[in-house]
Amino acid sequence: MKRIESAEALRAIYPPPQGPSAKKVMGSLEKHSRRFLELCPFLVLATAGDASPKGDPPGFVRVIDDKTIFLPDRVGNNRVDSMLNVLDDPRVGLLCFLPGLNETLRINGRAEITTDPALLEPSAVRGKVPKTGLLIHIDEVFIHCANAILRAHLWDPGHHIDREDFPPIGQVYADHMGRSEEAAAIEKGYAETHNDEVLY
Repeated sequence: MKRIESAEALRAIYPPPQGPSAKKVMGSLEKHSRRFLELCPFLVLATAGDASPKGDPPGFVRVIDDKTIFLPDRVGNNRVDSMLNVLDDPRVGLLCFLPGLNETLRINGRAEITTDPALLEPSAVRGKVPKTGLLIHIDEVFIHCANAILRAHLWDPGHHIDREDFPPIGQVYADHMGRSEEAAAIEKGYAETHNDEVLY
């Protein structure tokens, strides 16, 4: 196996970007990136050693100013992987999606965990205020091209899998835990804790 071990060796294979892709990176939000966040219901948060999906009603990522956004933390499994990582290394990356749009919005910056009520309370959903959130200070923001979404046919229903092609999540969890005989009970418990009535 031949390993690439320097930027020079990598650039020998991939020449520097040209045109709009070389100039599109901004240091702060502007009208289009703000509008993207207003419409965004889903993103992937990357931290050192982890990537975690985050979803909520459109606009859940709140713009504080052109250099700062706020990401609330919702009720989950209490692993808090992303926040533990932020305590060690504040660098984060967000990949934001709009269902039906092939381009994505990328934001890179540094995060801090906050319990400030002034930030948390405006993010309440159904009367539930998040316990914490990430205040993210933006270093870079840009629209990412459509190639990956187009190759994946992500939004095309004709390419969505047949649900029979992947086992129920209860079976998956049971197998992962070595408790295959409990798959039905785990599936039932999962359904009870993952529905619109209890998401918040």
